[in-house]
Amino acid sequence: MNWQTSINPEDKIVQEQLKSKGKLPRHIAIIMDGNGRWASEKNLNRLEGHKVGIESVRDVVKASSQIGIEYLTLYAFSLENWKRPISEVNGLMQLLEHYLKAEIDELYTNNVRIYSIGKLSALPKTIQKLLIDAKNLTKDNTGLTLTLALSYSGRWDIVRAVQLITLDVRRGKISPEDITEELFSSYLQTNILVEPDLLIRTSGEMRLSNFLLWEMAYGEIYISNKYWPEFRRDDLYDAINNYLNRERRFGKTSAQIHTEISNIIPTSNKKN
Repeated sequence: MNWQTSINPEDKIVQEQLKSKGKLPRHIAIIMDGNGRWASEKNLNRLEGHKVGIESVRDVVKASSQIGIEYLTLYAFSLENWKRPISEVNGLMQLLEHYLKAEIDELYTNNVRIYSIGKLSALPKTIQKLLIDAKNLTKDNTGLTLTLALSYSGRWDIVRAVQLITLDVRRGKISPEDITEELFSSYLQTNILVEPDLLIRTSGEMRLSNFLLWEMAYGEIYISNKYWPEFRRDDLYDAINNYLNRERRFGKTSAQIHTEISNIIPTSNKKN
């Protein structure tokens, strides 16, 4: 299925309206929270919540690609999630394997590039291979970069970066004086991505939960009260609309931002 030609007219109008309001976020990151609680409130097994959550993943990925988002990062499984009951962990791994097998061809056809971050060596070998195959298959795609954060921890990635930098200092490749924010960022697993403009968290919880701790220094945060299985493209559009109505100052004042914007507007477009 070609996602660009399958957009329904009403959805196309909403997407064009959002685009006309301003610059869309280049990178959206999502903490997909609330699968278990959604299932529990419906007297279902927690795994049923994760299964329905995959439908949310499909719709949000598709909508992000259609509207022109460059990077979408999904917090699918944290390092801490390994502490969950073994039955739930095994079920999650089976769902992940099924998703990768079932979706890769359609993702490839629609110009999506697959990337993954986290302690991937902790994942089952079958999933490791699927991730490698997906990355290799889609490496030349130029549309949406879909990053799956699996067995991931922001603190783990920061500590890992420190270890790698220390090794390079010891080997004489760099000196302590060479270490800058830019250099440090290059040692993180997210080094091929731009920093997130917008982080969405579902289920009403208000915390980062060890997700993209370094990268979210200036990212905007949007909290949805919906559980992830309920979250669909219309909710994504609401989050983007909220983002477009914010003023991003990056430590500067509103007056400075307005002056900078005024200075980049061509003279011919300025009012007399």
